[in-house]
Amino acid sequence: MKPPRLALFADCYHEVNGVANTVRHLERYAVEQQLPVLCVRSGGKTRLVRDGAFGALELRRSPLCFPVDRDLEFDLLLNRHLPRIKRELTAFRPDVIHITGPGDIGIAGMLASRILRAPLVASWHTNVHEFAARRLEQLLAPVPARTRQRVCASGEQMVWRLLTLYYRAPSLLFAPNPELIEALARDTGRRVLPMPRGIDTALFHPSRRRRPEGEVVFGYVGRLTPEKNVRLLVEVDRALRTSGRRGYRFLIVGDGGERPALERELPGARFTGVLRGEALAEAYASMDLLLFPSHTDTFGNVALEAQASGVPVLATADGGPKFLVEDGRTGWVAGSDDAFVRKAVEAAARPSTLSAMGPEARASVLSRSWDQVFSDLYGAYGAVVTASGAGLRSALYGVA
Repeated sequence: MKPPRLALFADCYHEVNGVANTVRHLERYAVEQQLPVLCVRSGGKTRLVRDGAFGALELRRSPLCFPVDRDLEFDLLLNRHLPRIKRELTAFRPDVIHITGPGDIGIAGMLASRILRAPLVASWHTNVHEFAARRLEQLLAPVPARTRQRVCASGEQMVWRLLTLYYRAPSLLFAPNPELIEALARDTGRRVLPMPRGIDTALFHPSRRRRPEGEVVFGYVGRLTPEKNVRLLVEVDRALRTSGRRGYRFLIVGDGGERPALERELPGARFTGVLRGEALAEAYASMDLLLFPSHTDTFGNVALEAQASGVPVLATADGGPKFLVEDGRTGWVAGSDDAFVRKAVEAAARPSTLSAMGPEARASVLSRSWDQVFSDLYGAYGAVVTASGAGLRSALYGVA
């Protein structure tokens, strides 16, 4: 059986986040395996580029955009590209369309699937409802706490209902952790399959450690935004100083709107900005403990990257990262922000424990490969194509 022809509508590609990272790895896999894929994504100009069986339709966003994140926008006029999208899809003849979220590109992919009557699948990558609640909470900071909490809870529930309505359109869903799989299956009525993340264990390796010993380095990697709960790093520093602890420092990799505040509150920390490739791998390997304060992440790619680098992880008990950490063996899972701070202070006093956890952390991720993730994904695509009817492609495109 030939591999299905995939049209992938990617809301993120050039950005620095887990969704874009996954899409870029899928592109790499498709090129290496010579799989027929057309990736529809944003770009500096509208154009079609090809690399063997792989093609990318890049769409330029209009000036009528609003920011979703520091480096991500939503184009209210993106559907002006639908005639071009339809023309390229008709020429490409996809067997299945995969959308990666509810952004402007994802909505265009959903509309294209309706126009062409092509099977549609979708993956869930970001807890947009929780992001919305965190940002609403920040906007309502002057409002009394009880009122603020009630408004934010209602807003989060409303966004969740809208998202699950959107995710009822595809015939099959993918989600990155067991909690989301259960919640989406319950509230959409769709079948939901796991879609974890892989890790490049050759790039992220303990041998890249480039610093002298003698101090404990607390690391953070990711966007510096409110939904990442990065202000908790300040609380960790305050608790360490209160306890009289010395001989530690913070290494913070990433950028975002919270960076100026963190630079003021953590004057001794090293801020690198966004890093990629070997520079990022060296930063991970030079840490002793990765701090993951977010309550909203669906998976936590950076946790895998840290563990592959021989670095244990301290995560919260919310979202996907807790499924990647074996408490007490490859790191710790904290049940509250207060517990998170206490555990970080304890870890600073036990550098030998952190060193012992490093090899265990790496061993725990060695079996996670991107190739296996995408092999499973293509198996699911094939099942969707088969279920949609063997004659669908012929009926749509007039080919055998």
